[in-house]
Amino acid sequence: MQLPEETDAPPQINIVPMIDAIFAVLAFFIMSTLFLTRSQGLPVTLPDAATSETQVQEQWVVTLDAQGRVFLNQAPVAVDQLAAQVRSQLTDTNPLVIIQADAATPHGLVVQVMDELRTLEGVRLAIATQRS
Repeated sequence: MQLPEETDAPPQINIVPMIDAIFAVLAFFIMSTLFLTRSQGLPVTLPDAATSETQVQEQWVVTLDAQGRVFLNQAPVAVDQLAAQVRSQLTDTNPLVIIQADAATPHGLVVQVMDELRTLEGVRLAIATQRS
């Protein structure tokens, strides 16, 4: 009994495992790059300077409670007088106004306060939230 001759198949290089490994390394570098760009900065020891000054950013807090009352830096204020109160106390050209609204505050009141504050030129608005 004679066995059939086997044809010599040319040698092949299977590159599928190599491609899988390359994609795994690529995914690792992409994820590590994302985490590096999110960091606030590298830890460094800053030098001392005799003439250094602290840069203080002007910041105002507008609080809206559940009853609909409005406070500017813990002092009660009417909504229609809010912009005038902030304008009279401005010292910075680009102040930050943080709006702290209670979760039960009506949405319309928050929009009204934001609209009133937007009439001030250069004021930046921020809404305070709590991480859940």
